[in-house]
Amino acid sequence: MYESGDLRKGLKIQIDGDPYVITQFDFVKPGKGQALYKCRLKNMVTGAQFDRTYRSGEKFNEANLEELQMEYLYSDGEQYCFMNTSNYNQEFMTEEQVSEAKAFLKENTVCNVLFFEERPIGLSLPNFVDLKITQADPWAKGDTAAGSTKPATVETGYVLQVPPFVEEGELIRIDTRTGQYVERVKE
Repeated sequence: MYESGDLRKGLKIQIDGDPYVITQFDFVKPGKGQALYKCRLKNMVTGAQFDRTYRSGEKFNEANLEELQMEYLYSDGEQYCFMNTSNYNQEFMTEEQVSEAKAFLKENTVCNVLFFEERPIGLSLPNFVDLKITQADPWAKGDTAAGSTKPATVETGYVLQVPPFVEEGELIRIDTRTGQYVERVKE
């Protein structure tokens, strides 16, 4: 059980039976009266967001969430299939639930799937993934302007900016938090 003084960005609470995460948080202490806690809440199931203000002393239930390590198996175009690595059960997630993570998902990627009441509702990837470049313009020798980059497409279809020396067919490491190139990887 949380109190309003425990509220902070990233905290997961349960309101009216649904899990919410606090995406913005402000503490307001008026000159007279109780302190106020202004929050922007995001429903972790539907994605709906709203603002709400709480007074000091209000109580909140902790969201009953479970995070399991699962392996991405395949996508049939509409749903993404994940397998629990401990008991081999398969769970399916929609494209909405997977959201931006689909740009970095390749078969056999191990990630953490968030469950609410035994239903998958979210996904978090490892901080870095290694993907092969499927399309990149060739590098012209002498094309070495400081800070120059070129677009490249990786095996998942994601397009990012890479240094000019990176070529098609190479394996690169990408930061999944920013979507940016980190380094080349030897196979």
